Amino acid sequence: MLSAQERAHIAQVWDLIAGHEAPFGAELLRRLFTVYPSTKVYFRHLGDQPDEVQLLSHGQRMLQAVGVAVQYMDNLRAVLSPLADLHAQVLRVDPTNFPLVIQCFQVVLASHLQGEYTVEMQAAWDKFLTGVAVVLTEKYR
Repeated sequence: MLSAQERAHIAQVWDLIAGHEAPFGAELLRRLFTVYPSTKVYFRHLGDQPDEVQLLSHGQRMLQAVGVAVQYMDNLRAVLSPLADLHAQVLRVDPTNFPLVIQCFQVVLASHLQGEYTVEMQAAWDKFLTGVAVVLTEKYR
């Protein structure tokens, strides 16, 4: 799926954001809710106007899951199976929302990493996150 160079780009970017999952994740959620307000329906537990603590907490959980996926990118199906079950069977998230999350995360990465986030890195992350989304949607079938 991923070339050696793409894997290196993914690892390099993750090294830059590791330890900052909460603020990056909170910003991802703020962007998601602003640009795609219909996605709020899947985050009812955060309320209509989530506060910063809620955004930081849930954003951290989201990006920690991404970190696990980065760590085990060769075994995404096994590692993400419980998360796929949760999203498909319990939360019933419409799978068309995963690309929206990916887009918002890419914007967060680009805005924070700026020149360090090259076109090649963006392409690698897009490919990787699309693979994560595919695994998360497999339980819908």
